[in-house]
Amino acid sequence: MSEQKVFDFMGQRKIAAALSIFLVLAAVASLAIKGLNFGLDFTGGTLIEMHYPKTANLGEIREQLREQGYASAVVANFGSDQDVVIRIQSDEEKVGDTVAAALAEGYQGDGEVVRKRIEYVGSQVGDEFTNDGGLGMLFALLVVMVYVALRFQFKFSVGAVAALAHDVLIVLGLFSAFAIDFDLTVLAAVLAVIGYSLNDTIVVSDRVRENFRKVRKSSSVEIINISLTQTLGRTLITSLTTLLVLLALFIFGGELIHNFALALILGVVVGTYSSIYVAANILLVMNISKDDLIIIEKEGEDQETLVP
Repeated sequence: MSEQKVFDFMGQRKIAAALSIFLVLAAVASLAIKGLNFGLDFTGGTLIEMHYPKTANLGEIREQLREQGYASAVVANFGSDQDVVIRIQSDEEKVGDTVAAALAEGYQGDGEVVRKRIEYVGSQVGDEFTNDGGLGMLFALLVVMVYVALRFQFKFSVGAVAALAHDVLIVLGLFSAFAIDFDLTVLAAVLAVIGYSLNDTIVVSDRVRENFRKVRKSSSVEIINISLTQTLGRTLITSLTTLLVLLALFIFGGELIHNFALALILGVVVGTYSSIYVAANILLVMNISKDDLIIIEKEGEDQETLVP
């Protein structure tokens, strides 16, 4: 059998590092200047779901809301073209009843408009969601760092956390740059991205550690290239199958999970890249070597007990 061709991933590490630094800085700048376009879960407001007897005219509904003073309200289909969900940022708890009644009264077609549900989220609850969500992400990164340090080695934990922070910042930065609604479903997707990216990074780290102990006459760059080549097939198959499912959700899943699927798609793409270039690049920056991964054997551990 012919030997597997080893791809020179680390030959492009400087270009990859420059790209990662640019994307992270751009993401941080966007978050600092524009911030996230928080949904009602975080800002507080009212969500109204209405059912129309025929296909709902979203333009007409927006015009009715504009006449009532809610020009910034978000109107979209929900599940079918007869169901409409309306999101209004308002501190008034009774605004949902008022708007729903006005929309039902202003409908000119045959049949009756049915109010299916009204949900109100107070601004205080929204602030709690924001704080808890941020703390949740920080706690997840801390736990990951401790876990990887205990399972592998401290340098691996720095690389893993750097890769995860890289992925999260870029996903958040894209949502900020394009002013895409950020709600609890997107936060859940970001936390899922942390788990997905970590799984990929753990697989690569495990192979890197194994090859540092097994491969003798090779440099750190060569060993990392060998490890990345060996895990490339698994990485691509996992990423592509995951993306197929997420694309189906994004296209056919409807308005409710549209942004959730988008965040996961971005996370899978960026996470696949970071498991190859960010985590491994950090190991080289920190001068990982065979000495860091030597198994220290206790004196007499391998000696057999002689039975007379």
